[in-house]
Amino acid sequence: MSHQTGIRANEALLHFFGICRDGKVRAFKVSIDNEQLVLSKHMDSEGSWEKDYDRCVPHLVEPEQPCYVLYRFDSKNETGGFDWLLISWSPDDSHIRQKMLYASTKATLKQEFGSGQIKEEVHATVHEDVTLSGLKKTRQAAKSPAPLTTREEELASLSQDLTEVSIDSRTQTLGGVAFPLHPEAVAAIQDLSMGNCDYVQLKIDIENEKILLVKADKVSVSRLQNLVPSDAARYHLFCFKHTHECDYLESIVFIYSMPGYSCTIKERMLYSSCKAPLLDYIENSIGLIVEKKLEIDSGSELTEEFLQDELHPKRNLHRPKFEKPKGPPNRGAKRLTKLQQ
Repeated sequence: MSHQTGIRANEALLHFFGICRDGKVRAFKVSIDNEQLVLSKHMDSEGSWEKDYDRCVPHLVEPEQPCYVLYRFDSKNETGGFDWLLISWSPDDSHIRQKMLYASTKATLKQEFGSGQIKEEVHATVHEDVTLSGLKKTRQAAKSPAPLTTREEELASLSQDLTEVSIDSRTQTLGGVAFPLHPEAVAAIQDLSMGNCDYVQLKIDIENEKILLVKADKVSVSRLQNLVPSDAARYHLFCFKHTHECDYLESIVFIYSMPGYSCTIKERMLYSSCKAPLLDYIENSIGLIVEKKLEIDSGSELTEEFLQDELHPKRNLHRPKFEKPKGPPNRGAKRLTKLQQ
């Protein structure tokens, strides 16, 4: 989910939007001032877009201060208008409130300028990102798939192993046990889907075979660690509010916590078996879309950095690509030797 701030372009910027498409303006900078989108600076074209790039873009951004830069390419789209590049400048050292403000307003800027005119988007956090070489690296990274992390490789290997299991065995193992949710638990999950709360914790009533509500509240990510019991298993639903590539996002995360060896075997088996049916009910009956499913041993794992990495895995452009070793040379079709009687 993404939300907008209500900040809109002022009259001067709207007027500039109308006159900047004649091919003379090469780049311009848009900032937020007094709760309005305003034109900060613009630069005219002198040569091709590649020759003008380093002359214009790096000089339009400032340290610690987010902004938007719109840069005109020389190519045109189907409507006959020029193609534009939108650069969301959000330096790492800028204030978090400024980052979220610009992330939440980007959709409005695109709408008022004309989303159909924007051919590419770039999220920049360091000065190298706003150079021509940085743009080319970003394009190259977008073309090649991100290398798998160690965890992703392990999951892929596990998935491959599971495909070798028979269908009957899989059905029996993954079918799960569907315990009913208490009405209070259903109401809390519905409140989460409507934005009335940020966090819901559920537990299994083993004796009565029901899933009960433990807690529903507005919780920040810094408090999340302290809500995970160290001596009992739990299910958690958390609305993680964060920014990614200059977009403000609210992502629903399902967390299954199972601490060390403090839980009985029966409790472990029930929580593991009930998880899939519970998720199915949450997504298909209540309509709450879960963007990430996690399993943890303790609450100490639930940091903001951990959730960011799980939702948006980082690409390692410097990781060498694994080359599959060559097989034996192909000597043609195998010859069949007839056995002599």
